[in-house]
Amino acid sequence: MSTYDRYVCAPEETQWDVPGTFDTTFRWEYEDGLDSLLDLYAKGKNLQWDAARRIDWSIDLDPENPQQLPDEAVSIYGSDIWNRLTKKEKANVRRHAQAWQLSQFLHGEQGALICASKVVQQVPRMDAKYYAATQVVDEARHVEAYSRLLHEKFELVYPINPQLKRLLNDVLSDSRWDMTYLGMQVLIEGLALAAFQLIRDSAKNPLAAQVNAYVMQDEARHVAFGRIALREYYPQLTQKERDEREEFAVEACYLMRDRFLAEEVWESLGLPVEKCVGYVDASQNMREFRSRLFSRIVPTIKDIGLWGPKIRRAYSNMGVIGFADVDLDALMKHDQRVAEEFDARKTD
Repeated sequence: MSTYDRYVCAPEETQWDVPGTFDTTFRWEYEDGLDSLLDLYAKGKNLQWDAARRIDWSIDLDPENPQQLPDEAVSIYGSDIWNRLTKKEKANVRRHAQAWQLSQFLHGEQGALICASKVVQQVPRMDAKYYAATQVVDEARHVEAYSRLLHEKFELVYPINPQLKRLLNDVLSDSRWDMTYLGMQVLIEGLALAAFQLIRDSAKNPLAAQVNAYVMQDEARHVAFGRIALREYYPQLTQKERDEREEFAVEACYLMRDRFLAEEVWESLGLPVEKCVGYVDASQNMREFRSRLFSRIVPTIKDIGLWGPKIRRAYSNMGVIGFADVDLDALMKHDQRVAEEFDARKTD
């Protein structure tokens, strides 16, 4: 049975094939490996879970505010456009805005699934192949969870956002294995973690909070995987090669920052797109939201050694340089603990 009828517009318009070539690497030394990566692999095996069983899909969503988020989460909240809407129209905006964001999570997770399988083929070390294989399973589970949340509960899906599509295309078409790590494990996954956290910590609907908490438990390991692999590899590169990676990271961060304007939502709802985008782009709420989204990316970029003048200047201009010294290990432990607390509440 097709799920295309859930989309606000035909998803075929955003369908595309990613051209590219890369080497598939076999490894005949099976015993080498970093203890940190092998430990992460062991953790990845032990923490596998079933989205059909662990998540309580019997919980319903509120049709007027599916995830029960505060209205401040709606990016046009406080504008003249928002203030003129009726109660019914505001409920529709909430539903569409939340579905749009979750749709980008869904499509991003499919991108991560494909990237993780590419990593298994590309990486030159067996310890990384081991862990990346567990991530393939993780990402398939995330696609399943967000797909079910959108198709069964929201009954509304948006196609992939143009900026996310462009970034995924750049990552998947690059033949260098470390660029797959940098683009997906560090940048896309890092941004996703911060966005998931905002929903996990503010959604009053337990189903919405559960899905994001459990996905975050896995994603924290994925970012750690990128940190461990690249932290070892990047010191081996020339300054020119590191500069190329920094340039890519800067461009990707600006691209991701600008993908939250949600033009597709305003157009779908018949609202004045230019006015909505102008308000969103200039609003204090959006500036704070964008800033928080980089709370995991900035310290990771610093940790892996891409910390030249250009990237520091870009993060200063974006107002996110203050996240450079965030304790990533503490955040990862917190994500694990929150997921366990959700499990404990279900058994009380």
